[in-house]
Amino acid sequence: MSEVRSSVIIGVDPGYAITGYGIIEKTGNRLKVIDYGVIETKPKTDFEIRLLTINENIRSLLEIYKPDYMAIEELFLSKNTTTAIGTAQARGVVIVEAARANIPVYEFTPGQIKLAVTGYGKAEKRQVQLMVQRLLALKELPKPDDAADGLAVAVCLANTGIMASGKAVAGYQYGRYGYSNKSPLG
Repeated sequence: MSEVRSSVIIGVDPGYAITGYGIIEKTGNRLKVIDYGVIETKPKTDFEIRLLTINENIRSLLEIYKPDYMAIEELFLSKNTTTAIGTAQARGVVIVEAARANIPVYEFTPGQIKLAVTGYGKAEKRQVQLMVQRLLALKELPKPDDAADGLAVAVCLANTGIMASGKAVAGYQYGRYGYSNKSPLG
């Protein structure tokens, strides 16, 4: 009889004001919550200190839980480029910490996350939260919203599997295409 391998996945919804995270364990088809929450920074704090706070907290989470994989939400560019740039920088410090810990990083668009969690790529936020609650057998909706989003990103990776085509490549790199789609998560 073959042994079923467990994987620990950290999902991250990056932001410079609030970074949501969710840590789950996948064993076979079973998902279990390990931890979830948010990293908050104060608005009047110098920006470099905000990034450092995110960096240090992510480093601590990676040291404590030793995840096998990181899933991170791909940046959604809105009309507010100032917010998008700050969020991209927060995302960058999170990815750097994963690299420092030798943890592979996979990125997903909001539509991919919604599709993997609910079966519908344009699901409303409430639908995603309800499915995260159901899939992870939580007694209550995960709060705050950013923490629920972190869990959704982790569930997305667990449900879609690890594929080299999903490796974080900053969107503009050609390397994403042509990779094998074989997944060690099954």
